[in-house]
Amino acid sequence: MIRSVLVANRGEIARRVFRTCRELGITTVAVHSEADAGQPHAHEADAAVLLPGSTPADTYLRGDLVVRAALAAGADAVHPGYGFLSENAGFARAVQAAGLTWIGPPPAAIEAMASKTAAKKLLAGAGVPLPESLEPHRVREADLPVLVKAAAGGGGRGMRIVRDVAALDGELAAARAEATAAFGDGEVFVEPYIERGRHVEVQVLADTRGAGWALGTRDCSLQRRHQKVVEEAPAPGLDAQLRDTLERAAVAAARAVDYVGAGTVEFLVSAEGRPFFLEMNTRLQVEHPVTELVHGLDLVAHQIAVAEGAPLPSEAPPAAQGHAVEARLYAEDPARDWQPQTGRLWRFQVPGEVRVDAGVTDGCEIGMHYDPMLAKVVAWAPTRAGAIRKLARALETATVHGPVTNRDLLVRSLRHRDFCDLDAGRLDTGFYERNLAELTAPEAAPDRESEGARYALVAAALAEAVRDEPGQGRPPRPRVAARSGGWRNVPSAPASRRYVAGDGTEHEVRYVWTRGGVAPEPAAYPGLRAVDVRPDEVVLEVAGVRRRFPVAVYGDRVFVGRHAFTAQPRLAEPEAAAAPGSLLAPMPGTVVRLGQGVAEGAEVVAGQPLLWLEAMKMEHRVVAPTDGRVTALHVAAGHQVEVGAVLAVVTA
Repeated sequence: MIRSVLVANRGEIARRVFRTCRELGITTVAVHSEADAGQPHAHEADAAVLLPGSTPADTYLRGDLVVRAALAAGADAVHPGYGFLSENAGFARAVQAAGLTWIGPPPAAIEAMASKTAAKKLLAGAGVPLPESLEPHRVREADLPVLVKAAAGGGGRGMRIVRDVAALDGELAAARAEATAAFGDGEVFVEPYIERGRHVEVQVLADTRGAGWALGTRDCSLQRRHQKVVEEAPAPGLDAQLRDTLERAAVAAARAVDYVGAGTVEFLVSAEGRPFFLEMNTRLQVEHPVTELVHGLDLVAHQIAVAEGAPLPSEAPPAAQGHAVEARLYAEDPARDWQPQTGRLWRFQVPGEVRVDAGVTDGCEIGMHYDPMLAKVVAWAPTRAGAIRKLARALETATVHGPVTNRDLLVRSLRHRDFCDLDAGRLDTGFYERNLAELTAPEAAPDRESEGARYALVAAALAEAVRDEPGQGRPPRPRVAARSGGWRNVPSAPASRRYVAGDGTEHEVRYVWTRGGVAPEPAAYPGLRAVDVRPDEVVLEVAGVRRRFPVAVYGDRVFVGRHAFTAQPRLAEPEAAAAPGSLLAPMPGTVVRLGQGVAEGAEVVAGQPLLWLEAMKMEHRVVAPTDGRVTALHVAAGHQVEVGAVLAVVTA
């Protein structure tokens, strides 16, 4: 019987496992890096052990330190979560060699599925549908498009879509470099790229006695950079024959490696309905909650029971009921090439009857070292439409005061025709490739959404005005500003405040002081009336309809409902300007490599990659803004940079 579990992970998944352990009466142990010392998972466990350092390579990827921590804290079992060491056969063996129970599949099964190329050879005779493998040097125009993939790891790292034969060699080299940096294994392979394919997977669960369950399907087609964003169960729109084929193939794959515990077999389903094996994840998936809600079970509890040697409780799994949809809330800016965002998360709350698996709480600092996912928000309902509606509303009304997130993108995605209407829409992995510009463009927002943002700006300015005045809503007395040389603040004259919205556009809000208090300038906002103005809430009325706007201010950041703005200073402060042609770091991160031939004095062309920055498990290209010469290069591979740092200068 397991009495104490160390979770070899951080954030949301560590807290998720702790929750089940508490319900089962099991003591919990956390490990944390120096950067994570203040994070919730480090404080919620019964015991916590520091892993010196901040980067994953120094901490969560150090299996020797994790095993030592488990022994020091008196744990008798280790749960790997997902990511980091969860699919590392060497780590699993080290846990077992230390006399600890490994809450995961046998190391041999992990090893068998660790390489996608080796896994395909193993499954070729097991009845699992496989895509064709292509020799890179034999790829021709007729084979295009093709997909370059890393043999090890996942999460979209080392993956490239190639539509031009001339670009294949360069993409192979880039994929190898990224795979080597991410997984320590530069092996890549090439296979046909299936246009309009759907990403469908099957959850499997097996015990030590040979029994196994196929717990239905999940659809994970909405992806950015080959990383999942929205998932649902069961996968919609599949006929009974295809579902049966997928479940049988998943069970066959698990049996081929004598699998034990929870795992996921992933497939790509073509537009014609043909499935092809992608990979098997020998761990718990990020999206496991949708399966739990639909089947009414706790997969972590089953993992622990199986690790203790217990059989599955029945021959067949619980029947599926209703529909569940999950959205991953990331600290990133989809409109700016998915750039990860850092900073303080002042307030985080999601209303409604939804499940929230979060790695953060109020006051958490979002750093640069780890995945940018803040939380998973999951909704269940008897129907797919009901689950989508419930999830979209919960996200729309959530309080997320902090860095820029993908919240608005998620809401619009869940309400997009291609996602909602399976008959008329297109649910496939190309969803964001086709629709991202539309989903992130301010002018493409529905009229009510645009109007709401406009009124939110007014609310921000009015709240700031009364916050600055001791009368809290009463007009200020005329006064002479001491440093303004006779300038007078005249109450009857319009005043203004300036704000920058999330899309970078600057807005000016004009208002006036009246006998009744502060109000929007009538000429600028005809028909708009301020009913009640307080520092933390403004009630506006237009055309007889009243709306409340909660206002929260943290420094120069202003949050009005789900809208976020940056207040601009009344008088701009002089700032040191960077030299013309300077390339500034768009985020804090680590320079992983420079482009080929990039050095001071090198000639470059517009759009040429100069270097790659890694932040929050994602790589971002920094390209030349124009044709010219590199006249300064301030970084090299391995350098860590802060946001706004000058990386290089390209002189036209």
